[in-house]
Amino acid sequence: MHVLIVGASGFVGRHLAGRLATDGTRVTVAGRDTGKLARLLPGLAAIGCDLARDTMADWLPRLTGVDVVVNCAGLIRDAGGRYALVHDAGARILFDACLAAGVTRVVQVSALGADDQATTRYHLSKRAADDHLAALDPTGERMDWVVLRPSLIVGRGGQSTALFTCLAAAPLPIRLGPGNWLLQPIHVDDLVKAIVRLLHCAGPIAARIDAAGPEAMTTDEITLGFRRWLGLAPARFLIVPRGLVAASAWIGQRLGLGAATPESLAMLEAGNTGDPVPFEAACGFRAAPLDAALARTPATPMDLAEARIAPLRSVLRIALALIWLAGGIVPLTLTPRAASMALLARTGITGGFAPIALFGASAIDFAIGMALLFGFRVRSVSAASIGMMAAYSAILAACFPALWADPFGPLVKNIAVLGLALAVRALETDRG
Repeated sequence: MHVLIVGASGFVGRHLAGRLATDGTRVTVAGRDTGKLARLLPGLAAIGCDLARDTMADWLPRLTGVDVVVNCAGLIRDAGGRYALVHDAGARILFDACLAAGVTRVVQVSALGADDQATTRYHLSKRAADDHLAALDPTGERMDWVVLRPSLIVGRGGQSTALFTCLAAAPLPIRLGPGNWLLQPIHVDDLVKAIVRLLHCAGPIAARIDAAGPEAMTTDEITLGFRRWLGLAPARFLIVPRGLVAASAWIGQRLGLGAATPESLAMLEAGNTGDPVPFEAACGFRAAPLDAALARTPATPMDLAEARIAPLRSVLRIALALIWLAGGIVPLTLTPRAASMALLARTGITGGFAPIALFGASAIDFAIGMALLFGFRVRSVSAASIGMMAAYSAILAACFPALWADPFGPLVKNIAVLGLALAVRALETDRG
């Protein structure tokens, strides 16, 4: 069997690819960044694809010799209408190509809630693709298909786990909403096990299956479950006002801070539960409850450290951004022009070059600050900020050595800013 996994660099895709490769299955992984795929999944054949752009003509040669396609592609944020492009239109083209190329089975990893009651853009885009796949061959006679709709997927390295471990690791665990939103978490290992079984089950098969854990849990219960996993003692919840939660999600959406967005908050508030019996009947096993599933991979001190550091990642980045924004704005708005020109003259910059230097340095500072604020190429930009700060510090130290003895420490404080920039660069994992 030759399996093509689309969206293989994602959480579910990586786990599935690793499991199939271990089982000896021939696997090809597909994603937008083949270099990243090669690093994450060494030894597996990797091909480039982009569901937002690819056409039937792009897909057909990639599907030559492929028996089964698993679509694990999914987005957290609907930036620029990409839900419709990736979840819906791109998936439709992929499924059409699968049928034309003679693929025998397609497994679509959708989402619990992508049904007739769907209201969010995320669920509606997923449901549209699910409906299209089902309509291509309603009985699965020419091409088998399974739409697997998982609930909250947990497991080390997942966005949901990152969210709940951050809530759980606080000195007082943070209550998400009112604490009684109902979810039915399933561990990624159980989801992957289900997909593997569905790949090998006898056909024809044409079904939509809700992949939910064995029990519905409140968000408070899930948070406490992760707190137990981290080895922390029980504690009273810290209640966060609903308005502050909504504001945080709104800011997170616009600045790219984690998985919290107004849409994800709405999905949590609506609840996400399902009947586990059809899943158990189709896949032949019962998913593990949360505590048992987490116990398969005991938490380490690094898990606890990551849970405590993760919320600071955005705080540190924004703090560094504000420093650079101030460096770009203050000299042009609050500092008297004569004072700026006098300082530049003491460094040897005079005449027509002085205004150019002033505006140029301010523009660079402002650009660095804006890039950091909006999360654009954070590692590269933070490295540039370190270089700029080193250059500024060297010039000031050479031209104004007395600043080292200044009681306000204008040069000494650069050491702290250097540490901040190094921390921001080291903690950035999502962007270049």
